[in-house]
Amino acid sequence: MALGTHLDRDKLRAAVLHVVQSCPPDRLGAVKLHKVLFYADMLNFINTGDALTGATYRKRPFGPTCDAALFAVNELAQTGEIEIRDVDYYGYRKKEFIPVNNVETNHLSEGEKSLLTSMINFVCIDNSAKSISEFSHDLPWEMVGFGDPIPYHSAFHLIPVIIPPEAHEWAEAEGRALEDQGLGIEAAEAVAGTDSGVIRARMVEALGRTL
Repeated sequence: MALGTHLDRDKLRAAVLHVVQSCPPDRLGAVKLHKVLFYADMLNFINTGDALTGATYRKRPFGPTCDAALFAVNELAQTGEIEIRDVDYYGYRKKEFIPVNNVETNHLSEGEKSLLTSMINFVCIDNSAKSISEFSHDLPWEMVGFGDPIPYHSAFHLIPVIIPPEAHEWAEAEGRALEDQGLGIEAAEAVAGTDSGVIRARMVEALGRTL
């Protein structure tokens, strides 16, 4: 495991507790909890070189899942800090997490809490479970096989390379030249760079306030 990505169980429990305390229960379920933790860990790694919790995330059909999240949730339930309820959600069973008391933790910095809150807004408020699952099928998720860990260094693929305007102008000119030569729109788009980075660009646009 790379430096800066070892699991800190205390921080993971604190992160889960912060998410549960900060998000309305009807906007948070197991799917969204995994996504909040994933993006917070990956963005913290991009910003600082260290993961927020260091948890391991794996490729699953509905997006990345956190190996240790279930253990953290169960520990918080056992200590009476949260309650777990099974509720009906349009004919499906959904987990809801209810905070029992607003417990302060010294395991998270103010910056880490702010990052988690931004991820809560993005994942839980701005998206449904379905849309955030589709969104999380990004390049890091695509790079590994089902069930395999998603390496933290792949987080940098969430961020598009910043290309100067003159490079865009050159690429567009080359693309037009290829079209004139009859090589087709696909070749032109590849040179112009319009067929890559779509998901990453959406990520940056949505999370620009946190980067």
